Amino acid sequence: MAIKIRREDALNYHVQGKPGKIEVVPTKPLSSQLDLALAYSPGVAEPCKEIANDKENVYKYTAKGNLVAVISNGTAVLGLGDIGPEASKPVMEGKGVLFKKFAGIDVFDIEIDEKDPKKLIQIIRSLEPTFGGVNLEDIKAPECFEIEQTLKRDMNIPVMHDDQHGTAIISGAALLNALEIVGKKIEEIKLVVNGAGASAVSCTRFYMTLGVKKENIVMCDREGVIRSDRTNLDDIKKDFTTDRDLHTLTESLEGADVFLGLSKGNIMTPDQVLKMAANPIIFALANPDPEIAYDLAMSVREDLIMATGRSDYPNQVNNVLGFPYIFRGALDVRATSINEEMKLAAAKAIAALAKEPVPEIVNKAYGDAKMSFGRFYLIPKPLDPRLITTIAPAVARAAMESGIAKDAIIDWEAYNLELQERIGIDQRLMLRVVTRAKKDPKRVVFAEADNVKILKAVQILRDEKVAVPILLGKKHKIDEIIQENNLDLSGVTIVDPNEDEDRLRNYGNLLFEKRKRKGLTPQECYRLMKDRNYFGSMMVELGEADALISGLTKDYPKTILPALHVIGVREGTDRVAGMYIMNTNRGPFFFSDTTVNVNPTAEQLVEIIGLTAQGVRFFDIEPKIAVLSYSNFGSAKGEVATKTSKATALAKEKFPELVIEGEMQANVALNEEIQLGNYPFSALIGNKANTLIFPDLSSGNIAYKLLSELGHAEAIGPVLLGMNKPVHILQLGSSIREIINMVAIAVVDAQTSSKK
Repeated sequence: MAIKIRREDALNYHVQGKPGKIEVVPTKPLSSQLDLALAYSPGVAEPCKEIANDKENVYKYTAKGNLVAVISNGTAVLGLGDIGPEASKPVMEGKGVLFKKFAGIDVFDIEIDEKDPKKLIQIIRSLEPTFGGVNLEDIKAPECFEIEQTLKRDMNIPVMHDDQHGTAIISGAALLNALEIVGKKIEEIKLVVNGAGASAVSCTRFYMTLGVKKENIVMCDREGVIRSDRTNLDDIKKDFTTDRDLHTLTESLEGADVFLGLSKGNIMTPDQVLKMAANPIIFALANPDPEIAYDLAMSVREDLIMATGRSDYPNQVNNVLGFPYIFRGALDVRATSINEEMKLAAAKAIAALAKEPVPEIVNKAYGDAKMSFGRFYLIPKPLDPRLITTIAPAVARAAMESGIAKDAIIDWEAYNLELQERIGIDQRLMLRVVTRAKKDPKRVVFAEADNVKILKAVQILRDEKVAVPILLGKKHKIDEIIQENNLDLSGVTIVDPNEDEDRLRNYGNLLFEKRKRKGLTPQECYRLMKDRNYFGSMMVELGEADALISGLTKDYPKTILPALHVIGVREGTDRVAGMYIMNTNRGPFFFSDTTVNVNPTAEQLVEIIGLTAQGVRFFDIEPKIAVLSYSNFGSAKGEVATKTSKATALAKEKFPELVIEGEMQANVALNEEIQLGNYPFSALIGNKANTLIFPDLSSGNIAYKLLSELGHAEAIGPVLLGMNKPVHILQLGSSIREIINMVAIAVVDAQTSSKK
């Protein structure tokens, strides 16, 4: 199913915190009077003079080389039409977010109140001194063709109208691979295109560049086949006329090899699919509803290969596979345009990547351990971390070889590393976790269901099919909160422990069997089961739920104790630990222990290291562990230094397969230059630390909270390590987003546990 978007949720998302989705962040220190003088007057005069002497120095002294303008006049916004430049701004900000997220490119979105193509061209052309590239967006046809062509001719920086070329490049890659699978030659296929807007025209032109013959193309618009005898055609449509005796889409599809739809939903019938040639290829790319529903089309013919724009079906044609990486490659060699050679290079790189073995991290994210090149996997998935290191170099190389690059890349291996570091290759960690959770949602019991944050999170989790929620609490109170907040939780199971006498007695008896030699009586066990943390834990223990989420309104120790009494720790360990994931601009870091063990011994730290390593690997990341202290390799004495030094030695002996180093100060652990200069023996040189082990609870807890508040890092967790079954404790007062993240982790934890 497609993601369900509620109006209230969408508006709240854009208004919460700071309005909008982007902000400008300084890249230089501004903490002193000297910094300010260097940043502005009088120091800024020096780079100004250098640029005045040679304009090319603007790339050396300013952000131009990594800055793209996302520009629209609001005349063709999504499926909303001409809604104006102001109304297009949320979309343009969104495009900017994708540029930054996937390719590390900075963006200014610019919405221009001008519909006259010539005036719009003049305005955009005047912006060239500011930007390294221009991404045109949501400008209606046919004006968009003139605007892009003129700007590409007149400007000396990359310009691309993504609505035209993005879909063309991605679907072109899918077409190449689909034809290879069915054994058809591109120059022989019959292509039917439904739609004559910017995307349809550009896709058709690009397919011709790939080898499709013009005489084998039939294009349809709202009035039927675009024939040469029609008198109402503009210059663009005249390029795609046919003299064949065809008038309707149905007639055109007789014996066709490929159907490309960029029109509107549900206009193609099963009978039309049956008319196509053997091994037909259907790209039904209308959004949100394809020209024919995927399941319906696939039920008609077993030999069909199909792609849509939908993420919930195989072969999604998604522009995010293209534009971030195309601009990345173009900017990195200072290409003066984005030419056909670069677009072809991008399409062929995407097509080739689909034939490579799919990394386990991608298979897990999409819940398919057998994903491989074929009818149901024509192009890579958007979360494939190899996209940037595959497409950007291919585009950069094509720019260099076609003679439009002002800079050259010499060391391609170093460039690949630079690309990974630029975006923090693992920054999409939670996106992968959520995607993986959706593939096999598990039953998650919420012990604090009478809280509005929990219920709002549950609505999203249910809508997006991340989890199957079970709510614990008084039904009348939960229903009251649902009504007061206009939530839709119809069909969600609500259990009131106090009203379920049979379960209370049964659960109490089971708890007594577990704890009868720990000082508990049957009566006390019955009473404890009225506590929703005990009740929920027993549901998980008995397999009536797959995971427990709690802790939003209670202190951590009060929440974890019932789970320890009922579920207990994993076999082979005698403790649990808490780990936070800190999402930073340098990628994710794992902090442990931050929530459970107050002052562990050296031997206990070793156990925490083992649990943490397993926890990091759960996220498909190899741990590189630094054991932290106030001392560097014996530089200072004291209880903590001695403990952490001993723990490091014991851990290296117990886990020889792990990269572990310590004891060391936090700045040393994270700074390879300091290590190279002072501690060249460090195992973390060349193995950048991503996992930090703290000597005690105080230091770990203080560190993650400071980084959250002052370093603007996103804290995800705490992830509870070492439990026998999935139990995860929320941070007191967690946001709705943090609740959703923890539930996704709990679901994937439950998926993993069920396979053991």
